[in-house]
Amino acid sequence: MKKNRKIVLGALVVLLAIASIAGWYLHRHTIPVLQPAGPIAEKERNIIIFCALLSTVVVVPVFTLLIYFAWKYREGNNAPYSPDLGGNAAAETVWWLIPIAIISVISVVTWRSTYALDPFKPISSPNPTIHVEVVALDWKWLFIYPNQDVASVNEVAVPVNTPVDFELTSDTVMTSFWAPQLGGQMYAMPGMQTQLNLEASKPGNFHGLAANISGSGFAGMDFTVKSMPKSSYNAWIVSAKHTDKQLNDGSYALLARPSSYVLPSYYSSVEPNLYDTIMLKYMTPIEGTSTATTTGVRS
Repeated sequence: MKKNRKIVLGALVVLLAIASIAGWYLHRHTIPVLQPAGPIAEKERNIIIFCALLSTVVVVPVFTLLIYFAWKYREGNNAPYSPDLGGNAAAETVWWLIPIAIISVISVVTWRSTYALDPFKPISSPNPTIHVEVVALDWKWLFIYPNQDVASVNEVAVPVNTPVDFELTSDTVMTSFWAPQLGGQMYAMPGMQTQLNLEASKPGNFHGLAANISGSGFAGMDFTVKSMPKSSYNAWIVSAKHTDKQLNDGSYALLARPSSYVLPSYYSSVEPNLYDTIMLKYMTPIEGTSTATTTGVRS
């Protein structure tokens, strides 16, 4: 009996040590997916924590039994042999029913959250949605504000507590757009359009990155999401309007050349339908039509 108590106490000490180290690490370090700055990221964080805690129902007993059996059947202990335990109906029922119950619960949560957090689903808000077109390049991000007629590179400004509808495509290989503190990642692919609805619930600068390896400059394919009050956002738009550069066919061709670790830059105007032109140039025109006649059509 004393030996069993020592085993239990030892297991508890190990678990407390792991919990203490994890708590210290979380306190001293930033883990973006666990420190959300928007409603979508917060719901995703809650699902991660829920599934992790639910998994401990299996993980903790398994490792506790591992330590127990290693101690009990160690060399020199002469523990009694129990050959009939393998056919024990009660034991087998427990270790089958518990995983089935856990998988069932996780399946229901996953099913419901998949629809609730559909990236194409607009976010309900009293504030009007901001529309931003995103183009992945080698190795940088282009953000086009079609309603404001401005564009930026490797920096996207959004008003706080305002939904943002990102439309994404790529003018290079497939990559992935991800701002961990605002929500999950979404792929950007040439000739295709995907969509991602996000919202920042507090002001700040949030790191964004390419979450899919796309070549030698992939490590420098970062961007910043600047969440700010509406007045500051309007000032950001006005500031972009006063820059000298314009985004037309010629300047876009220069921008699209491979380069990485590009500093943020801004364009005071954008060639009409540039986003559609980039996306549609990878598509095969229908017989009797051309890319020019289909410009402006959304996929």
